[in-house]
Amino acid sequence: MAAVRRPRTYAWLLGSVLLLALPFYLDRFWLQAGLFAMAAAIGAIGINLLTGATGQLSMGHAFFLAVGAYGYCVLAGENSVESGHRLTGLGLPSWLAAVLAVLIAGLAGGLFSPIAGRLRGAYLGIATLALIFIGQHVLFNARDLTGGFNGRTVPTLSVFGFDFDDTEVVVAAVPFESAEKLWYAGLVALAAGALFARGVLRGRPGRAMNAIRDHRIAAGVMGVPVARYRAAVFVLSSMYAGLAGVLLALVFQRTVPEYFGMILSLEYLAMIAIGGLGTVAGAVVGAAFVSLLPRFLDRYSDALPLISAPGTGGVSPGEASRYLYGAAVVAVVLFLPGGLTRLITPVTPGEKK
Repeated sequence: MAAVRRPRTYAWLLGSVLLLALPFYLDRFWLQAGLFAMAAAIGAIGINLLTGATGQLSMGHAFFLAVGAYGYCVLAGENSVESGHRLTGLGLPSWLAAVLAVLIAGLAGGLFSPIAGRLRGAYLGIATLALIFIGQHVLFNARDLTGGFNGRTVPTLSVFGFDFDDTEVVVAAVPFESAEKLWYAGLVALAAGALFARGVLRGRPGRAMNAIRDHRIAAGVMGVPVARYRAAVFVLSSMYAGLAGVLLALVFQRTVPEYFGMILSLEYLAMIAIGGLGTVAGAVVGAAFVSLLPRFLDRYSDALPLISAPGTGGVSPGEASRYLYGAAVVAVVLFLPGGLTRLITPVTPGEKK
């Protein structure tokens, strides 16, 4: 066992050093792509706790990302006028606004948790799908808060006087702007979220969640408070989504209601199905695959067959990526039920294949 763990430890150390060094070598396009992947990974960890580990199907994950993103904008923004609309902002310190936005996303999940604690399967999926329609209606019509169709500008994150903006900070002869600065903030958020989720899954709560997923009635007989656990995991998943929404908003620098729709929720389900259900590594791997694929296709569309630039009449990078998501999900379900992480993680005795 020690021989197996040692190469894995070395791989984690090498990967960590590589991630820390990437801002010194990558251009802004790939740094932003990496930040999108980090935000996606945080959100995917949350939905994997809910769907992969506890067996609760959620189609409304994008709603809680929107709560986090717009909550941050309202809390940290100032009263202003954009595109002819007067926007409301509380002007709180941006670091405090980010924390409160995550808590508000958890509160939104808490308000829905009584329903989540009592429904399961397709019924819960349909109920959470309603959140998407409600959220889209609010985002497009609550213009004082959201800016309506045009969205609103995202305030710059500032932590104790250090601004994550485009003001250059030269480090080892490399100019650090917003993308480089946010890279390390994203790494910290992803590492904290991954370690916390790993501790939950490996501890007593994780065993209870898996018992609820595998056999709900038996879990209740063994003394597991099924409804309470389901509600709590839904709140936790919503907070992960809120954190992902805050990071996405900071990377986009402008929130747009159309982004937080049903397609985004489906992409998160594809992430955990492709990467591997019920594991932190599966969420991260699946998020990297799903979030980076369209940007890779967009960057190299001129050199790839059957793919053309958007608006030219051919298959756009976004459409091609969705076709590949679908093909990947089918391939994983048929040939690799454990997800892509099964390729690098050996099956231990007594573990489900």
